Amino acid sequence: MSLKKLNEKISQCKKCELCKTRINVVCGSGSDQAEIMFVGEAPGRKEDEAGLPFIGSAGKILDEMIESIKLKRDDVYIANVVKCRPPENRDPKPEEVVMCKDWLNQQIEIIKPKLIVLLGRHSMDRFLPGQKISVDHGKPKRYNGRIYYPVYHPAATLYKRSLLEELQKDFQKIPKIIKEIEKDNKDEITEV
Repeated sequence: MSLKKLNEKISQCKKCELCKTRINVVCGSGSDQAEIMFVGEAPGRKEDEAGLPFIGSAGKILDEMIESIKLKRDDVYIANVVKCRPPENRDPKPEEVVMCKDWLNQQIEIIKPKLIVLLGRHSMDRFLPGQKISVDHGKPKRYNGRIYYPVYHPAATLYKRSLLEELQKDFQKIPKIIKEIEKDNKDEITEV
């Protein structure tokens, strides 16, 4: 199945209660050939209105981070764990994450990114349960045959400016991690 066809299916989803309060399903955006996939938590108000991920304040920071590693938004793929906005921007409920799980898995299978960058604790919990973002950010992890790289969520830097420097440092490691993956693709990814 193509990513376009999958996203058409996702946009019709009514698996959970979020379908009743959403304006748009936010499938994701970017290249279906992306080496790097960014996965956030859930769409916010602006994303729900436009049907596109990361276009608000956190999205501007994400764009700056992507540009800092000499890439553009069109070079990567950006998605969320949950495809519809939770009311009042609350955290996604565990059952909502479960309902969207297969959609995100299928996107990953189609895109086949070399690296999945986990934006924040909710995204990290989805793929690397039991880890702590404050401890594990900036450390690539291999799990179930894929390489994940947890970083702070760009929105966290809006509330705690000191995290911006950490996010910038973690992003600067991404090109090195991609080279490491391409170089030897061993079971262990060296911490950069």
